[in-house]
Amino acid sequence: MRFLLDTHALLWWVLDSESLSRIARKKIAEFGNEIFVSAATAWEVSTKFRLGKLPEAEPFATRFDESLLELGFIGLPISVDHAQRAGLLPGSHKDPFDRLLIAQAQAENLVLVSNERVFDGYGVRRLW
Repeated sequence: MRFLLDTHALLWWVLDSESLSRIARKKIAEFGNEIFVSAATAWEVSTKFRLGKLPEAEPFATRFDESLLELGFIGLPISVDHAQRAGLLPGSHKDPFDRLLIAQAQAENLVLVSNERVFDGYGVRRLW
């Protein structure tokens, strides 16, 4: 299967946090699954690190690509199609990072690994 990690899912995986659900942990670790991490997540992590909101994310904020390679995860660039889809999504959800993840999950047929139920209203498959 192909999964797209929300930012908190990525960080909880890396930090081995109990906050990550057992099913999410199992699917991320399962051999043969493709685990994608959006460029939007790199943007969010780096921004929040710079603002002092995610001091524990320094390894990702300063060497995101290398960290993904070490984990065996696949970086997902933001395409023009992704950006257009995100901008045209209906609803009042205003978080630009979430909107990009929704658009990418839709466009690339990915299961979104997230605890955020707001994604359910956008027709994406969500695992938690």
